[in-house]
Amino acid sequence: MKETKFNIAILIDGDNAQPKLLKETIEEVSKYGKATIRRIYGDWTSQTMSSWKSLINQHSINPIQKFSYTSGKNSTDGALIIDAMDILHSKNVEGFCIVSSDSDYTGLAKRIREEGLFVMGIGEKKTPESFVQSCDIFTYTENITPKIPEILPENVKEEKPKAKESKVEKITKKSIPKKASFLSTKDEKTISKAFDISTDENEIAYISTIGANIRKIDPSFDTRTYDIYSLSKLFENLEEYEVIENKVGALNHPLVKRK
Repeated sequence: MKETKFNIAILIDGDNAQPKLLKETIEEVSKYGKATIRRIYGDWTSQTMSSWKSLINQHSINPIQKFSYTSGKNSTDGALIIDAMDILHSKNVEGFCIVSSDSDYTGLAKRIREEGLFVMGIGEKKTPESFVQSCDIFTYTENITPKIPEILPENVKEEKPKAKESKVEKITKKSIPKKASFLSTKDEKTISKAFDISTDENEIAYISTIGANIRKIDPSFDTRTYDIYSLSKLFENLEEYEVIENKVGALNHPLVKRK
């Protein structure tokens, strides 16, 4: 699925995001556009923000100070929302990325979308569905967290390396009926519905079209949840569907049909 690239404002809730994933966050946003505005909000006099300080200069992030005047209240939300509205009306960007798992940004995401701008969210899987569904795309941090390679002790003889198995292959090796799906019930329904609305009169659909419709149905759908890194590969592992090669010149525009 090819996305249109445009200028994006990244607004990070420093109280509700993970410093260790800042690099991965910016890389994820770069798939969809150029991060021309990069701001992070928090009380920089607080010890809890210290882990961000060594990273913001590396990634050209502008820290915005917001003092916590009242105990138990998060003033960061309000500052981020006010800035977002100012940026929205300045018309200097065509999209936003809100980095937080907080449902308080649901209204902001809806407002940005109403203006016809692209809105992306990045947060943990605990993020309320209301915020997730208010975005055009929502990426769970669990899917962009770097995988830590397993290190064997020096005294253990290393065996011949084996090809890395995806979650799909691991599940397939278990005693599960052949037609059992490795997808969650939610994702299975999303794919089925997206396929149905994408097909032509021959009951065949372009994978790119299916991908676009999947995003409309569920902004948080991500093949990386299953250790698979393309929609084509995901369909190849689904018992119910068949992927058909469709080369046009040097490019392949794969099609999908039900078996």
